[in-house]
Amino acid sequence: MKKLILAILLNLAATAHAETIHFLTEEYRPYNYLSDKGPSGASVDQVALIMKAVGLSYDIEVLPWARAFAIAERQPFHCVFTTGHDAERDGIFKWIEPLLVDHMVMVRRKDATAAPKSLEEAKDFVVGTQRGDFSASYLKERGFQRIDYAAALDSTLKKLLAGRVDLMMTSEKTFETLRAGGTPVEAALTLDGKQYGIACHKDMPDEIVSRMQVELNRLITDGTQDRIFEAYGLRPNGIRQATK
Repeated sequence: MKKLILAILLNLAATAHAETIHFLTEEYRPYNYLSDKGPSGASVDQVALIMKAVGLSYDIEVLPWARAFAIAERQPFHCVFTTGHDAERDGIFKWIEPLLVDHMVMVRRKDATAAPKSLEEAKDFVVGTQRGDFSASYLKERGFQRIDYAAALDSTLKKLLAGRVDLMMTSEKTFETLRAGGTPVEAALTLDGKQYGIACHKDMPDEIVSRMQVELNRLITDGTQDRIFEAYGLRPNGIRQATK
């Protein structure tokens, strides 16, 4: 009987390791986006290095965020990134983190007059975000009513620059990259800090999650993560060990 149980367990492990792990992400420069080379970005590079070290088959697909999130929530061996980790999402997925530690910021067009001094004042303005994004949940939880949803960051940014929304929610690092690239935006209000990671379906084998976390920890402790950020013109995280 013991030999039979061992054989079954070994067979299950082999089946799990034979599965291709499917990573889903969105157009959200400079972390994840489609280029002429395929999926690219600071988070994509980290995922690729993690999976190369782990030695498991994988692929990466860029989709609208709400669709990517829903697929990863429903389908085994699927993960979604770069995903903000909050209380609402905590028990839905298994996490490998942090790919990124950053603040959220409300951004305005450079010549705009929207200048909220607090979250309460920001409720008077139309705030743009992406459907299914962490920032959308953040706004709803805090009682925002004037939320404008788009499928991708680029769409929200176009609305901001065209004056169709007053403010846009994004990460501080993304804002800095936009500004450095000449996009006429400026910070209107800096918000809470947040940790972002890879969110995998709850049935992802714990051994695979653990191995991925070990490799992400390695990228952080040897400085590779910060070098990746710098290569994309981002301010380094400056983390020396991964935290859960």
